[in-house]
Amino acid sequence: MPEIGSLCEESTFTKIFREYSKTLHNYLYYKTGNLPMSKDLAQEAFTRLWKNCASVIPASAKGYVFKIANNLLINEYNHQKVVLNFERKPTSDRDQESPEYLLEEKELKEKLEAAIAALPEKQRVVFLLSRIDKKTYKEIAVLLGISKQAVEKRMYKALDVLRLVSKKIR
Repeated sequence: MPEIGSLCEESTFTKIFREYSKTLHNYLYYKTGNLPMSKDLAQEAFTRLWKNCASVIPASAKGYVFKIANNLLINEYNHQKVVLNFERKPTSDRDQESPEYLLEEKELKEKLEAAIAALPEKQRVVFLLSRIDKKTYKEIAVLLGISKQAVEKRMYKALDVLRLVSKKIR
């Protein structure tokens, strides 16, 4: 693509969007097989590009939206894993609990999911890869292309935020 103006200019952003949106949507659709999800993820990727337009040069816009979309997809899959793991719990344990306990458990689960969702993306990805996918810090570092120390720092910050949230819940 020839060099054009700043991404913060509407005409430049529109050109980038028109050139890559269909390709990005198709890429996501091929990975997910889910048309609504692929549309949502593609739209969110371009929304984030717009929000960060000042820090992204037009020549790297394609790589940026594809990377963001891929990260969003990973986050969505990780969230679905959490939901599925919770749903797999034996129902017999739940049936024996009082309605008050079940309500408290549901509220706690919602607050925890909201707290995890509210984590900054980099911390959330590291947290979910470690706690849900059971990846080691070294494996996460390789997967994300960062140092093991960066993974440790992100995990520490994520756990710190979740500890604060859990204290507020009690």
